[in-house]
Amino acid sequence: MHKILVEKSVSITELRKNPARYLSGEPVAVLSNNRPAGYMMSPEVFEAIIDALQQREKGKEIAASFQPSAAQLRSIAQRGNALIADANDELMSEFSQ
Repeated sequence: MHKILVEKSVSITELRKNPARYLSGEPVAVLSNNRPAGYMMSPEVFEAIIDALQQREKGKEIAASFQPSAAQLRSIAQRGNALIADANDELMSEFSQ
């Protein structure tokens, strides 16, 4: 069984008779043999979906990217150098050149 993700549906046969009737503001499921063959929607609904997906992707990029400033890089390097300087032979025995 297939999900129909909208409230309105139309068969391909009915759609062919009068396609303009189904180009309303709401998305319409287009059925072939009682299964969704596709979805038809107005340009406004399609553009809103695309905008929402682009905003979602931008949020992922921002959350996933790490772009430290020069000052942050210096601070990270200084802390790393301090940790290495304070390390004893026992801690460093795990590493070899």
